[in-house]
Amino acid sequence: MALTREEVLHVANLARLSLEPAEVELFTRQLNDILAYVEKLQELDTTGVTPMAHVVPVFNAFREDEVKPGLPREEALDNAPSREEGSFVVPKII
Repeated sequence: MALTREEVLHVANLARLSLEPAEVELFTRQLNDILAYVEKLQELDTTGVTPMAHVVPVFNAFREDEVKPGLPREEALDNAPSREEGSFVVPKII
């Protein structure tokens, strides 16, 4: 399946790209090369090959949740530049 010059111009228009005539020819040739390579890959027999998202196995390294004591309020507020009624005072942001 080869792309035509008009199809490349249509895709460029959808992407809001303005291409020079030389660029249109270049991109038409490059995109056709890519499509030819993908068509070649379609010839491979992939029966029995499990689809995968990554080449190597990926595992999350989760740790167990542990309940730990929190920081006491007064200790947390010790370095606060400004506090009021046991809370941090911060500038109003709208």
